Amino acid sequence: MTSDAPYRLLERQLADRGVDVAAVRAALRALRLETPSWAYGDAGTRFKVFPWPGAARTVWEKLEDAALVHRLTGACPTVALHIPWDRVDDYDRLRARAAELGLGIGAINPNLFQDDDYRLGSLCHPDPRVRRKAVAHVRECVEVAQAVGSTALSLWLADGTNYPGQDSFRDRRRRLTDALAEVYQAMPEGMRMLLEYKFFEPAFYHTDLADWGLAYLTAVALGPRAQVLVDTGHHAQGTNIEHLVAVLLGEARLGGFHFNSRKYADDDLIVGALNPLELFLICCELVAAAEDPDPRVARCARDVLLMLDQSHNIEGKIEAVLVSVGNVQTAYAKALLVPRARLAERQREGDVLGAHRLLQEAYETDVRPLLAVVREELGVPADPVLAFRAGGHAERLARERMGAPPGGPAP
Repeated sequence: MTSDAPYRLLERQLADRGVDVAAVRAALRALRLETPSWAYGDAGTRFKVFPWPGAARTVWEKLEDAALVHRLTGACPTVALHIPWDRVDDYDRLRARAAELGLGIGAINPNLFQDDDYRLGSLCHPDPRVRRKAVAHVRECVEVAQAVGSTALSLWLADGTNYPGQDSFRDRRRRLTDALAEVYQAMPEGMRMLLEYKFFEPAFYHTDLADWGLAYLTAVALGPRAQVLVDTGHHAQGTNIEHLVAVLLGEARLGGFHFNSRKYADDDLIVGALNPLELFLICCELVAAAEDPDPRVARCARDVLLMLDQSHNIEGKIEAVLVSVGNVQTAYAKALLVPRARLAERQREGDVLGAHRLLQEAYETDVRPLLAVVREELGVPADPVLAFRAGGHAERLARERMGAPPGGPAP
């Protein structure tokens, strides 16, 4: 394994920099990413969904595809579900099937944006009947989470308005906090509520949870088991995401990520495809916070849920997930190479370019030999994407699922 020449060369280079290579490898083996069920099915933009041969059509097929990703990466042991997209009659059976495939069920995501009743909002809607309906759905998702063994409720609202004067900002805020408080009280001990935000879309004038500050204020008002979820595509152009990540970690309120990428408005591209430096800098904050002297901060960093949230429209589903997982692993590996003590020393000395150089050196390191060794230690292929292609999995799934009833029987 470690006789591989590229790895041996990299190992010597890292040792010369004072990097504990064994600790880096251990951290990479422990890295866990959650994949979303909706990434395995046909989905896409608001304009057109292009069907992909072999794409998963049922939650049972989504579990199979997620299990394949885990077998190829060794790093994705849980899959997030979206309700009602993944609703079944027997959640005990769903949980058992996931376990058979070597998976656990991750975050449960309510759907509060695809019902005609939600035209003017869901939890913020001016009609009490609609608000009760929305709360009932989120409470149903709490029950689903308990049934499948999940400890996270991941909540994104499309609520907002299109025109000034359409509704009262303050009234909508009160409706939102009252509704979330009811759900929070219904959650069992050990379950977290992760509050996601988006600065615009689908509403054009205002969004009720538009940014991390609003999500943070809401989480604080609810209680310690409410935290902020950062979707890397849900910010205005130029937002310093790594800065707000550091702030939320410092407040011990960062609950999770939805990793994806975007250039303009839509946000479901493969993570790291457009701004890999940003992904690296986010990982740097996670790695640094895990070593923070404040135990609250360190514990928060260790407990952050690292989840993908992508909708693949023109590319193969499973391969896109594999590329995404590899991009996060690459960014995280590079973040682990930053010499924290030397960086802190140069920061204290005011050595601006010296400190920047340390980050740049870590970012420019080719970590592919390191990741190949770590994957071998995990018992998975050195290159999961090549293994997926060589294994003929895409062709097999296209044949097996061709012409079969899309709502076929559960296994």
